[in-house]
Amino acid sequence: MRFQGKVALITGASDGIGLATSRMFAAEGAKVFMVAREKSRLARAVADVGSSAVALPGDATEPAAVSELVDRVMQEAGRLDILVNGVGGSTVVAKAGSLVEEMSLEDWRLLYGFNLDPMFLFTKAAIPIMKKQGGGKIVNLSSLASRGTSGMISAAYVGSKAAVTAVTRKLAFELGPHGINVNSISPGFTLSERMRPTWDRLGFSGQAELRNRIPLRRVGTPEDQARVICFLCSPDSEFVTGVNIDVTGGQ
Repeated sequence: MRFQGKVALITGASDGIGLATSRMFAAEGAKVFMVAREKSRLARAVADVGSSAVALPGDATEPAAVSELVDRVMQEAGRLDILVNGVGGSTVVAKAGSLVEEMSLEDWRLLYGFNLDPMFLFTKAAIPIMKKQGGGKIVNLSSLASRGTSGMISAAYVGSKAAVTAVTRKLAFELGPHGINVNSISPGFTLSERMRPTWDRLGFSGQAELRNRIPLRRVGTPEDQARVICFLCSPDSEFVTGVNIDVTGGQ
């Protein structure tokens, strides 16, 4: 029970990696506050995780909403030990793989905002709490796509996820003296509910081609990602900070 008595706040928690991580934290003793925008989906996710989970519906891109959500955690739990910044992705624009010449400035800004603003807002809100407590764990979700070598994704997504990795490293330097560990993971293709349509569109041959590019010869699952997040939030990682871990099956 690595997280007995700990309080975790997970954004983007209604499905995929966020939901899998919430399940694992709860199974190991944590009280889990789960943030997502869509109330009905979040309610189902919280019911799935169980009695130690609390639904926090709200818009992770809005400063006032984030402040209210973090305040509620403190009102109900009195502390915050773990923050997992899971909000992000490419599906907020109509064409995730747009070339730069095809992309509007609006979509460019939307992707950068969606992938960076929630991380900034929740981290900013959590820092004074964790400093006062004398420590904490923060994990951000970057992506293998941040390398810029995928033809399936846009430059805006690539740049925003590369920024997640860079900001993680900088935060580790800022917050290390206060006992706060900050790390990130870079998932490869992960077969979550949100990515299922993309997977289905690949068809049998496309799926086989993707698997063959992965040394372990399978695509990732949300649970694969959640296990590494849990490690980075556990006592086992006390001397690990400023690190990005690829969770890609070797791709």
